[in-house]
Amino acid sequence: MQQGTGKQRRKWRIWHLVLAILLLAAGGVAYLYQQLSRPLPPGIIPAGYTPDLQNGRNMYLAGGCLSCHRGIGPHAELPAGGRKLKLRRGEITVPNITPDPETGIGRWRAIDFVNAMRKGLGPDGTHYLPSFPYTSYAWMRTEDLLDLFAWLQQQPAARNPVPREGTWGRYLLAFWKWLALPPRPFRDVPGKDATWNRGAYLVVGPGRCAECHTPRNTIFLLDRRQWLAGAPLITGQGRAPSLRGLKRRGRYKDVNDLMQALKYGEAMGYQDLSAGGMGEVQSNLSKLPDEDLKAIATYLMSLQ
Repeated sequence: MQQGTGKQRRKWRIWHLVLAILLLAAGGVAYLYQQLSRPLPPGIIPAGYTPDLQNGRNMYLAGGCLSCHRGIGPHAELPAGGRKLKLRRGEITVPNITPDPETGIGRWRAIDFVNAMRKGLGPDGTHYLPSFPYTSYAWMRTEDLLDLFAWLQQQPAARNPVPREGTWGRYLLAFWKWLALPPRPFRDVPGKDATWNRGAYLVVGPGRCAECHTPRNTIFLLDRRQWLAGAPLITGQGRAPSLRGLKRRGRYKDVNDLMQALKYGEAMGYQDLSAGGMGEVQSNLSKLPDEDLKAIATYLMSLQ
């Protein structure tokens, strides 16, 4: 009888130990989730900063914001959202980012916008799906984000209600972003000149070129070993070409040749750059200052 009682006690002790371990693990996961879901504080906004609207427009063009957020019908020239973005599995509805207070981002503060772009967090703490390419925008400098936000706030407000996508499972995104987001905004690479670094910044950050041109692994993280080496499109149809070895592969002769392609596209015989989804990308880039186009071309032509 005593032997049976002893076995039962050991059994209960094991179960208590297992339960304690599970509770500690759950508490650790909850704490980590809370830390990963913490927004950036308002204090990161430079005191007295005056936004540069022209630079904000340039960031808007480099990012191709209208390409994804273009509205429908009377809102076709505004980033009023509402269109369906087709993915390999299903589709999502693109949100309204005009300054409409009810259906857009008119009630957002500057810090809300910075948190959305750099941490993929909504003002209410929602973890945004990575179809919103914040893993690239997170490389952007705070001042550029503030300029972009100020420029968006100056655009016409379009009342266009867009249903929010389901939030089931989004808590898992906090842990995914722990792996996916860069630890800090872009820093100039030592040993590279200002033009090269400007081009790298525009390509890596606001231009978000890696989102289409870099393959991903099984958990949808960019495979940085194959940076800009070409990848299947997120729609599941077609492939974005490699941006490496452009001169060696005979795509462009030199920096000036690629710069002209970015600026003029099909109008100057660069049909490849204006084909498919790149047509609208090239159209947006063509409106950037020449020095930015030269910087982008300099960086891309350096990739071997």
